[in-house]
Amino acid sequence: MMRSRPFLNLMLADFIARSAYQLGKTPLLPIFAASLGASGAWLGMIVSISTITGLFLKPLFGILSDSWGRRLWLFVGAGFFVFVPFLYRFISSPDQLLLLRLLHGTATAIYGPVTLAYIAELARGRSLAAGIGTFEMARSGGYIVGPMLGGWLLLSLTPVDVFTVIGLLSATMFLPLMWLPPTSKAADLPGEPASKKSRLGSWMLPALKLRAALVTAARLPAVWLTGGLEAAAFVALYTLKAFLPIFALEAGLSVALVGLFFSLSEAAHVLGKPVCGRWADKLGYLRAISLGMLLLAAALPMVSSLESGALFLLPALLLGLAQALVFPAAKALIADDILADNLGAGMGLLGALQNFGKVAGPVLGGIAIATLGYSGTLLALSAMLAGSTLALWLWSRRRK
Repeated sequence: MMRSRPFLNLMLADFIARSAYQLGKTPLLPIFAASLGASGAWLGMIVSISTITGLFLKPLFGILSDSWGRRLWLFVGAGFFVFVPFLYRFISSPDQLLLLRLLHGTATAIYGPVTLAYIAELARGRSLAAGIGTFEMARSGGYIVGPMLGGWLLLSLTPVDVFTVIGLLSATMFLPLMWLPPTSKAADLPGEPASKKSRLGSWMLPALKLRAALVTAARLPAVWLTGGLEAAAFVALYTLKAFLPIFALEAGLSVALVGLFFSLSEAAHVLGKPVCGRWADKLGYLRAISLGMLLLAAALPMVSSLESGALFLLPALLLGLAQALVFPAAKALIADDILADNLGAGMGLLGALQNFGKVAGPVLGGIAIATLGYSGTLLALSAMLAGSTLALWLWSRRRK
């Protein structure tokens, strides 16, 4: 499956989309927002508002892809990736930029759950976690390439011109998408006849279809349990991303060492995904998730206790490996449990829970640090993750 043309085409399209999208976030977006007069909390809202879009819309677009087909919504998502960057040229104030970021966030709100549902359909019954882990390497690669390319382009272009480049670059993702075969849904085929009644129902009764799909997906314990675990993991990880640089400076650590910490963690995460996915496929998704959560719980307190030298980088490796174990296996567990007709709904709900963790992490972390201190907060987060793992273990025992 991982060498098939549909898998490679979708992986290439996702790499292009994510690279271009991340190119527009760091360091380009803060610089552009500051040039319009945004600062402080207003600047923070502009940078983070696109995540909130996914929090509310990912389940909707996942469900719509279940009804109308994955291929259709992949093209709609690609359209947002391509069209929206050209609108930045007409932005003249921070409030306009905030609204445009909401619109731009719709691209990832569509693309995230639909691509995962498509990959899950391709890999269903085979190496599911390995396939998801390999596919997500393209997404992670975009997080690495995008900021580097953005910084280089800013040396010779204005921020507005760079956004135009982003739109042109995003347009190339249509090439691999055009060669994607349809999934099992008739709506995927542009020229294939479909039931007028079912198509009319899709357009005229979206609220009823949305409710029915949400109820079906929400009744699966695997969706909420694994989604809740991922949300808890993202709360911990994004708290660390937000406050570790400040803690490191206060502890007298080099800023370069902090940068190396995050780079090493991301490298272990990206390179470990396919390997950990294969391990999860062989030994079980629940075991992989449990081990990853325990590694994450163990690594967090180490961050504040190992304050000097190369030992400071040890928890970085553990954090990256933990993510490689948890995230592909969690998605595979949901895809394995849910009916094919509701794959998009399940991936959409999972994506919404992930976004909740990303949004809530820095907020809850800041409140906790003000009360417990940095080391106390990491211990509390560690206890939360260990408790979540216990809940997973008890659920798996009950399931058996």
